[in-house]
Amino acid sequence: MTLRTLVLGGARSGKSGHAEGLLRGDGPVSYLATGRRDPTDQEWSARIAAHLARRPANWDTVEITDAAMLGELITRTIEADPPIIVDDLATWLTGVLDEVRGWDGRTTALRLAEQYIEKLVTAVAGTRARLVLVSAEVGLGVVPATRSGRLFRDLLGTLNADLAQVCDEVLLLVAGIPMHLKKSKTSN
Repeated sequence: MTLRTLVLGGARSGKSGHAEGLLRGDGPVSYLATGRRDPTDQEWSARIAAHLARRPANWDTVEITDAAMLGELITRTIEADPPIIVDDLATWLTGVLDEVRGWDGRTTALRLAEQYIEKLVTAVAGTRARLVLVSAEVGLGVVPATRSGRLFRDLLGTLNADLAQVCDEVLLLVAGIPMHLKKSKTSN
């Protein structure tokens, strides 16, 4: 059985819907949502509401309100726990950079961000629960014009690569079509 799956894709590629489909019918699911609410942003609130509306009623949504919370929740899981979906890691990394005030690329802030990333990868590698991670694939686009954009792209690319190494299965969605990049021999 596939234990850890990383679902990558570009904007509007269908990655979240596909990831959710991997767990449908499995009963309860813990949905770790990384999109932080902003009551002043109506469009963002509508996106969050749409995501919530399409989830089955027996799925439990946990909103990740601080960056350390994600790794801690995954670390505490055991094999008997319901499957977990994390959507999405690009939004989580944005929160990390906000928390450590790392958008300017200061070395001390980047070290803190890298510690969050290392803890998350370690948590994913060690979990015994079924886990599906969703992340944006940023390596196919243009080089960002700003320093903060390049920093984000580089950190997310590293996070995705590190997670791909510890996941049993890695998928890339393009135009809603999943392509298997990695599938372990024990996967169904």
